[in-house]
Amino acid sequence: MNYVTFGGVTVGLIVLGYQLTLWYPGRKQLMKDPVKHAAKLLPFLTSWCYGCLTTLGIGGLIGTASSSVLGLSNWLGDAALVWGVGESVGQQAGAKMFVPLSTPGAAVVLIATAVFAAAMKKASDETRGELKRGAWCGITLGTSAGVAGFAAVPLATAANWCGEYAYTATR
Repeated sequence: MNYVTFGGVTVGLIVLGYQLTLWYPGRKQLMKDPVKHAAKLLPFLTSWCYGCLTTLGIGGLIGTASSSVLGLSNWLGDAALVWGVGESVGQQAGAKMFVPLSTPGAAVVLIATAVFAAAMKKASDETRGELKRGAWCGITLGTSAGVAGFAAVPLATAANWCGEYAYTATR
């Protein structure tokens, strides 16, 4: 399990705010065609879910990469908090409890990694940036104790269920 600090959550919220600012079409446009504009958030949201899943007890290369991104985000955010607004560093902001991924759930994350890699390869430059920001945001906010961290429980449960159904179910 990777733990996030206040600095890491701050970085995740900055990435989220940046992405939402780029996406926001304006009130009139959003009211005119909300489904079209909401669909433009899908690449970010799906990669956010993927990033969140990679922080939930995944080991190996995927877990190491996720842990490295989280560690760097924690460091950058903590440095920004100290030098930017004079706060202390290293305060843990992670959730106290989480739903760990089962072995089949971890296999689902491996499959999602292959899909993420294919999406990155196929995506345009703009969409590739959205995918990267989504995964980064998911890694930093996935285990936070705040509202964003609550998504980790249903995501882990869904991955575990999908894995159990795909690998062991004979229903």
